[in-house]
Amino acid sequence: VQLQASGGGLVQTGGSLRLSCGAPGSRFRINAMDWYRQVQGKERELVATITRRGDSVYVDSVKGRFTICKDSARNTVYLQMNSLEPEDTAVYYCKAISPWGTVWGHGTLVTVSS
Repeated sequence: VQLQASGGGLVQTGGSLRLSCGAPGSRFRINAMDWYRQVQGKERELVATITRRGDSVYVDSVKGRFTICKDSARNTVYLQMNSLEPEDTAVYYCKAISPWGTVWGHGTLVTVSS
């Protein structure tokens, strides 16, 4: 299965973006998802997780600003990012977890200008 990831772009400090990642209409049912981000030259960082039950977990640096949610009907997970800061600039990757395995989406670039 190929995940459809989108929503990245260029935004000013304080702005918002919504990333999406999913497999609409696919038999690959997304139970849980992790969103990671990576800055060139640095390790990939886990930013947010939504579990099969719908519980969400965030890295401290995005708490209160990012929200992860799951639309099971669309088999898609969203990462709403508000109050963006230049430090949020990175390539964002989704990782979907299903009973059939784990699949990574392609990266989507988020650039926050100061």
